[in-house]
Parts: sequence; structure tokens; C-alpha cells
Amino acid sequence: MATTSFTPLHDRILVRRIEEGESVRGGIIIPDSAKEKPQQGEVISVGKGKSNDEGKVFPLDVKAGDNILFGKYSGTEIKIDGEELLIMREEEVLGILKK
Repeated sequence: MATTSFTPLHDRILVRRIEEGESVRGGIIIPDSAKEKPQQGEVISVGKGKSNDEGKVFPLDVKAGDNILFGKYSGTEIKIDGEELLIMREEEVLGILKK
């Protein structure tokens, strides 16, 4: 199976959602269709950065491997090699999680 390599352009990042444990409330398993999608993810790859009018490139604050929080409606869902991923601009990232 061939694995596609994807590098976002400019200030965009590629994110894999981090699924939380299965939601069970009062012994009732919540079906996937009723669950909210997680707003936490792992950065897979990043673009080179944002450039200004003079062409100077400013690198991104996030890097591949970072765990991030993002807004509920952030990013655009895409599929690469059958895996659902998000592509978003760095400005949509709310923060980086550190353990």
C-alpha cells in the first residue's frame, strides 16, 4: 500500500483528530453520529510559514508531533489514504498541549 506524502502550503497544518474514549453515560453508549467530534489533534505536517509583503517567511509556532486544541468548526475535513484528517490555518489553533 502506497502512503501519500502531504505537505501543506504557507501557514496551513495537517491534523489528525485525537479520539477520546468511547462516551458512556449512565450505561448508555452514545452512537458515533450523536458524539461531538474532538477538538484536540496531533499535527502531522506543517507548511513553511506565512510570508509578508517583502517575501520574508515567518515559521509556524506549531510543529509535527504537537498536540493541539482547535475550535469546534476549524479546518476542512479531507481524506488521505482513507484516513480522515483536517487541514487548517495556524491561526485556527487555540493552543499547544504539553504533558
